[in-house]
Amino acid sequence: MESEDDMPDANDIESLDDDFYSGETEDAPLDYYSDYDADDYFDDAERIESRRPEQNFTILKESDIRLRQEDDVTRVATVLSISRVFASILLRHHNWSVSRVHDAWFADEERVRKAVGLLEKPIVQHPNTRELTCGICFENYPRARIEMASCGHPYCISCWEGYISTSINDGPGCLMLRCPDPTCDAAIGQDMINLLVSDEDKQKYARYLLRSYIEDNKKSKWCPAPGCEYAVTFDAGSTGNYDVSCLCSYGFCWNCTEEAHRPVDCGTVAKWILKNSAESENMNWILANSKPCPKCKRPIEKNHGCMHMTCTPPCKFEFCWLCVGAWSDHGERTGGFYACNRYEAAKQEGVYDDTERRREMAKNSLERYTHYYERWASNQSSRQKALADLQQMQTVHIIECRRVLKWTYAYGFYLPEHEHAKKQFFEYLQGEAESGLERLHQCAEKELQPFLSADDSSREFNDFRTKLAGLTSVTRNYFENLVRALENGLSDVGSNGAAFSKATSSKNAAGSSKGRSGRGKGTFRSSTPSKMNDDSHWCCEHCTYANAKSASTCQMCYQQRR
Repeated sequence: MESEDDMPDANDIESLDDDFYSGETEDAPLDYYSDYDADDYFDDAERIESRRPEQNFTILKESDIRLRQEDDVTRVATVLSISRVFASILLRHHNWSVSRVHDAWFADEERVRKAVGLLEKPIVQHPNTRELTCGICFENYPRARIEMASCGHPYCISCWEGYISTSINDGPGCLMLRCPDPTCDAAIGQDMINLLVSDEDKQKYARYLLRSYIEDNKKSKWCPAPGCEYAVTFDAGSTGNYDVSCLCSYGFCWNCTEEAHRPVDCGTVAKWILKNSAESENMNWILANSKPCPKCKRPIEKNHGCMHMTCTPPCKFEFCWLCVGAWSDHGERTGGFYACNRYEAAKQEGVYDDTERRREMAKNSLERYTHYYERWASNQSSRQKALADLQQMQTVHIIECRRVLKWTYAYGFYLPEHEHAKKQFFEYLQGEAESGLERLHQCAEKELQPFLSADDSSREFNDFRTKLAGLTSVTRNYFENLVRALENGLSDVGSNGAAFSKATSSKNAAGSSKGRSGRGKGTFRSSTPSKMNDDSHWCCEHCTYANAKSASTCQMCYQQRR
């Protein structure tokens, strides 16, 4: 099995520099599927599938792993003219890399033998000896009750069993087991282990050996899904795509083994997951929504009522919520139960400036995090629901779009606030993709239900099928644009704060900045689909993809130019 010394990092591979263009908008009439033929759509799907890069990973079942492992052992044993037991020891020492074993062995066989513990002849000789003394319990035993490794150090069967069994129960370190003599480095092979230990320990050792074939190899990993026993071998190539789909239906990133998160990089995902699990947001919430009791310092939240606060037992201190002074000093003269003159006067003098500033900063930070987290979690729950509800219809397009949309909110949270043009451009692309996906999900989830119970096909179903095909095609284009933009680092936003005209749409020409889900959308330089700045492209009326002027058919949806 070939191996690589170092797996390339995801951040070292440059993404493809593809142009992308925005699509239809929710303000435009929903006529992008009115002339769409559903049969053409499924033909298009085959053509699009053929354009995708070849799969750069292989899923291995346990039988596949065992077969590959046996083949590697056989190759090494045959080429080096050694036993299969010694070949297995060599491969484990070199992380199951056949090429590294061959290179090291033919470069310096003696050094390799010494490092691994493969002795050519015994260290201790026992010519014609009927009884031997065990080196652990120091009892004399007949020769038949004594076993020795390649070094010749004698130990009784009972001591061997205890030594090997203890090592196996301690974990995978038993794969590098050596002679019990502290001065000896002779390796203990699987043949001796199978001869001496119980069936249970044999199974444990065989399991460790099988797992080491995956875990010690840098080009293979176990699927991280709970309970999954499939392994994956990966060849990064030059695509920069690290998404892997296991046979158990779980998708994950090869580079960081987290859930598949393209187009967001692994560093952003790691920061987002850490933030979701960290205590910092709890402290921000406490700082933004509570005040410490002036006496016992425990945080207290005021969710309704007047300014008269009473701390919980055993403290029971009564104080004013605004100025945090003792309530005994308050009353009608200070403004009653719903105001505090002392607080207002002190606030005018700047006494509470630092405290209020910290509370305001904490509140703003918490609100911003909550905004992105709620939408991240909402798309996660929508994806789980789609997995449950739509799996029977094989609607994987919606499921994958939900995953992409979910991680774009993590991307947006870490997008620098001062890069206003990029932020507006990102929110525009994200909004278009989200609205398209909501229309598609609604169509697939709600409008399909009446047809599931129908006995025969009808014209209404054909219309629905055409509509679903058109929505799927347009939504796919939106998400392809969004993915390419994020993988390129939103590089199509000019330094002067304006996006290139290829990212504009008819909605922008009208000056609309309507937000979705509480997000404002950026306004870009107007440009109609039929007029490109360089007069070298034309925009498809179905998917808004910008095609070369010489093309008579859209390269994205294959519709004829009108």
